[in-house]
Amino acid sequence: MQFRKAEVGETAAIAAMWHKGWHEGHAAHVPGDLVATRTIEEFRTRTAGYIAQTTVLEVDGQIAGFHMLDGDELYQFYVATDFRGSGVAAALMRHVEEALGGRQAWLACAVGNARAAAFYEKCGWRQAATEEYLVETADGPKAVSCWRYVKDLPPAA
Repeated sequence: MQFRKAEVGETAAIAAMWHKGWHEGHAAHVPGDLVATRTIEEFRTRTAGYIAQTTVLEVDGQIAGFHMLDGDELYQFYVATDFRGSGVAAALMRHVEEALGGRQAWLACAVGNARAAAFYEKCGWRQAATEEYLVETADGPKAVSCWRYVKDLPPAA
């Protein structure tokens, strides 16, 4: 396993993973008009805009997962289907927590995404609130009901 900054040439691969994972985890829990905007093209555009804030986890030459950070927020976190259940998610989360060390980090999880919520709780994150979270769309921000998870992280060693 190797962590590294994402490269511009990987935008399409990261966007494809994000698109697939987003639809698997969120489509059933958010408004239909938001789901309709979540095309592969939109994910490519969004990925390109966050590529400098993206870290990938590479396993045997393949991108096994990625995360995007935005200030104190774990903005995005996805693991490729073929690597689920392999320990990649736990390793990726440890990397996130080291990167955000020394502060209270937070993330938004769509209300109803029980699989993601269970993972965050297993990693020691706690649900602090249910709130309206503004998500990006090509038509401007849209409010989505989310669980806010937080974790007080020690400074990186």
